[in-house]
This record gives sequence, structure tokens and C-alpha cells, in this order.
Amino acid sequence: MSPKEPVNGSGAVSQADEKSILRLIVADTQAIFRVGVRKVLALEDDVRVVAQAENLGQTIAAVAKFPADVLLFESRLTSNPAEAVSEVLKKNPDMKVIVITGDVDEMTTVDYLRRGVKGIINRAISPDLLVRCIRKVQGGEMWLDNQGVSWVIEAYKSQATMLTSPRPKNRLTDKEMLIVSCVAQGMKNKDIASEIGTTEQVVKNYLRRVYDKLGVSDRLELALYCVHHRLLENAAPQAAKPGEQPDVQMPTPTTRPN
Repeated sequence: MSPKEPVNGSGAVSQADEKSILRLIVADTQAIFRVGVRKVLALEDDVRVVAQAENLGQTIAAVAKFPADVLLFESRLTSNPAEAVSEVLKKNPDMKVIVITGDVDEMTTVDYLRRGVKGIINRAISPDLLVRCIRKVQGGEMWLDNQGVSWVIEAYKSQATMLTSPRPKNRLTDKEMLIVSCVAQGMKNKDIASEIGTTEQVVKNYLRRVYDKLGVSDRLELALYCVHHRLLENAAPQAAKPGEQPDVQMPTPTTRPN
């Protein structure tokens, strides 16, 4: 990419101007879309595309190498885009992610937001709205269409009873809490099994017991329950009796960006 023309007319970008630049990474499988985005943003003096990527590997490498404020991330870069978002944000937790996608359902929308996505757009978005979306997200706002907003509201309404009910009397064991912590970090059952030294089937059995104790039905509801009840923040493993080793050590849950 060729650098932008100096914005201060002196032949070099001043330190103040450099700090005001909004740095963007465009990750999309279609070269024509990446070129189009660059042309649209070339008209904005304070926005700079610092890197482009056409697959997930390139995206992660670009995020790690180039300081960026916003990432435009096409969902088709990977078969599991929500999990990829979690991986990308580990490289730069302060970066804002806008997902470019086609049809998206309620569960996927809520999952994206839980993992730190700040905006969801369609590829057919107009140039003016794209620029406005990038600026709004960089400014700390969310960007969703009306359907997305409705889904988020309904997702929380449907769990109002569960989220406001008293905590379960059946206290989770330390190992159950460890597994809940791993789930909240977006880990797969296979990865959780490797982390705690057991089998994937054992992890599934533990999760079923956790679902029954908390009155939730899946991983998404479990994550929402943790957030609203601050389950991981307030949890502490039971102390081991003298001469005994604790069943399992609790890791510090990864803090995800709001």
C-alpha cells in the first residue's frame, strides 16, 4: 500500500496528526472488496488502511504486526468466525472488530457480541454508511441493524427469569467451575479436556451437570448466566483439607473487552 499524502502540507505527517489517524485492517476473501474499501477510505484524511488480509492466518499476523484501531473481518474467512474473533482479540484486545457477513441468526449475533464484536454489517453497505459505521465503532458505540438490536433485546428478555433468579443451592464444584471458566473463554470441549487432563466425554458429562444445576440449556446461556451473576468473579475454589491436594487449580478467567 502506498502511504497517504501528508496531511499537514509540510512534507511529513506531524506527531499530532499521526495520533489522530484511525488505523484500519481489512480482512476479506474478495480482492475487489478490499480495493473498494481502500478507495472509499482514501477520501478520508484521518483514516488509513494499514494492512490487508485474504485469509485467517494473514489476519492474525497483520493484527499482531500492525497497531490498528478497527478490523473489518469477513465471516467467510473461516468456518468458525466467532471463535476466530476471540483469537484475533487476544493479539490486540483494544482493537474494535466489525464483522462483515450475509445472513446471520439470533444466536450468532449474540455470540459475536459476547466475544467482543462491536459491529455487524452486510457487504452491500453503502460507502457513506461504512465510513459512519467505522467512526461510530471507533468512538465506542455499537453498530447493528434493527433486526440485530431486536435479537439482542429478545435474547436477554427470554432469559430474564433465569438471570434474576436466586443462585442455585447446588454449589458448583471446583472442577465444574474450572470448566465453566474455560467455556467462558470460548474454548472447545477438546481444548478443555487437554487443559485439565481428561477426556472430551468427561468434559461433556461435567457440562451436562452444570447445565442442570444452573438451569441453562447451552453454552451461550451459560456464558450469559456467568456475566449477570458474576459467577466467575465471585467464585473461589474450596480450600483443601490438611494433607490433601486441591482437586484442580482455578485459572484466572480471561477478561474480554466490553
